[in-house]
Amino acid sequence: MPAQIYNPFEKFNFSNRNCFLSGQTLTSDEEKIQVFPAWLMNTYNLADQPFKLLDESIATYKDLKIPCATAINEQYLEPLEAEIAAAFDKGFDAVNSLDQLKLFQWAGKLLYGILFNEMQAGIKQQYAQGQEFNISQSLIHKFSNLHLMLQSISQPIVFEDFQPFSLFLFKVNNEADLFGYRDEINTLTFSLRIKDFGLIICLQDNGANRVYHREILEKIEGQTLHPIQFEEFNARIFYSAYLFNRLPEYNVLPVEENTYIEAMPLRGMSSKPLFDSWQNKTYGQVLENFWKKWGFLLFEIIKDPENPMSFLVDTNGNPISAKEIALYP
Repeated sequence: MPAQIYNPFEKFNFSNRNCFLSGQTLTSDEEKIQVFPAWLMNTYNLADQPFKLLDESIATYKDLKIPCATAINEQYLEPLEAEIAAAFDKGFDAVNSLDQLKLFQWAGKLLYGILFNEMQAGIKQQYAQGQEFNISQSLIHKFSNLHLMLQSISQPIVFEDFQPFSLFLFKVNNEADLFGYRDEINTLTFSLRIKDFGLIICLQDNGANRVYHREILEKIEGQTLHPIQFEEFNARIFYSAYLFNRLPEYNVLPVEENTYIEAMPLRGMSSKPLFDSWQNKTYGQVLENFWKKWGFLLFEIIKDPENPMSFLVDTNGNPISAKEIALYP
């Protein structure tokens, strides 16, 4: 039987009557799952913590739910959650041993769950004002592709000689019980810093950000980072994800029970670089936000406009050891 690919963006179907992943009609309002899984909320006491949505409204972590067919949840999502939870509980080495596709699926499902709630809130708000819901075609394109790839959780989807994501995983000297989460919906960028590791995933770039940052990665991968170092690299990724100016295109080919996805070349017909020009002042503003905990201000960060402050490399471009950094975590 041919695979049945579901695209909720065709008819903007974000009701609670259909499973977010398969589109099948649900039989009960109770068929929902938490966006942030219960094991994560319990570990870090997140359930009643505030979570700000894009329209500036405040929900709690436990308020964020998505409709999901019981069979899909029991057969596919719960086993994925159990595997991720067990690895996260053990820390960096166990997470590093996971299949990267499973980390992508888990992070993508979480980010898509937030997006689903944002879409519901946006549609309600616009209709309440008597307006049609409006969203840019480029965002629809990105979100649709992410949803397509998330269906690899429950369907035999084959990525033909490519990964749709860039994934960065570091061992980090974190404080005990820290929960450091960030996302950027428009660029589909995800970051989590817990236990003894930090994880960053660009969910829709076909690996472009890994290539873009290969020089710094060669210097720091495999090293244990001070938290301020991880947040510096985090800022670099969130900024470059913003500079990434391509909308990846894919050929989708159903063959019997499988769906094959082939990535089109990112360069396409354009001679323009894949990333817009890096501006140190803008990057400094991003870094100031990521370093807020340590109190560094923009004027300090870009005191030398050509060489912003860095705890990853010294002025000669050599890597700095975490042991040399005399700052609290």
